[in-house]
Amino acid sequence: MSYFIYILINNIVPISIMIAIGAVMYRAFHLDIKTLSKLNFYVFSPAIVFVKLYESEMNLNVILQVLLFFALFFSLLFAVIEIYIRIRKMKRGMRIAMRNSVIFYNSANYALPLNQTVFGGNAYTLSIQIIIMIMQNLIPNTYGIYTLNAHKSTWKATMKTILSLPVIYAIPIALLLRYFHLPVPSSIHLPLTYISNAFMATALLTLGVQLGGMKWEFHFSNVAVSNILRLIAGPLLGFLVVWMLGINGLTAQALVLSCAVPTSLSSVLLAIEYENEPEFSSQAVFTSTLFSMFTIPVVIYFTGFL
Repeated sequence: MSYFIYILINNIVPISIMIAIGAVMYRAFHLDIKTLSKLNFYVFSPAIVFVKLYESEMNLNVILQVLLFFALFFSLLFAVIEIYIRIRKMKRGMRIAMRNSVIFYNSANYALPLNQTVFGGNAYTLSIQIIIMIMQNLIPNTYGIYTLNAHKSTWKATMKTILSLPVIYAIPIALLLRYFHLPVPSSIHLPLTYISNAFMATALLTLGVQLGGMKWEFHFSNVAVSNILRLIAGPLLGFLVVWMLGINGLTAQALVLSCAVPTSLSSVLLAIEYENEPEFSSQAVFTSTLFSMFTIPVVIYFTGFL
């Protein structure tokens, strides 16, 4: 019960307030959702990836173990959602949106504070979550954009779009600077820190603006399936993969917890930016975030047996 109350007060309520502010702002001022989306893609996302990666403390063994886990988990999750959308014979737009709502999960502004809450600010488990966060930032900005553009532009044009995203360059630059112990000048590091700190607020406000402008033609069955696959199938597959790899202890607990978080805001930002089922994507994020306050305490309880 204490987990439930803590997660409700420290995760769900703050997130809901930010979303509500965004919705009210849209109703009052009709904010431009496309402008907010571009700010997230080109400013806030690359800043938080760079800062978190540059400041984290990770060794090679941890990185390789987490990457192996992520590769297996992502492949299994992708296979599960692919089977479902093939059976349902969904149209291309909804197929992509449904897939994105399950395989892209909120590994940054939800999972990072959750990790710190559950593990008491443990630097080791936080490093694990940061690796997952980096992968979950990289994939939407490469594979996610490719799937949305492949049918309406050439391969060359799609690659040009992907390579124009700053996050692609933020990752290797941060890794090189950390590896060679090169300091970032304070005149650069300070504004990057300010921008990264603003990521969560801006992303949630963007979601709120999108929700405020929707007609709310609720996609009940699709949203329900998305939530089940994300919040229930996700952590179950996480348990399966750590068992397959023989991982236990804090590492296993952190990895499984990283699989249990709700749908990422990236799925909404992609849907808005490329005009592909934005209403469904927004509803999937909102409802999975809401229902996660019931599912995550259960996952936390069972990770205690790892």
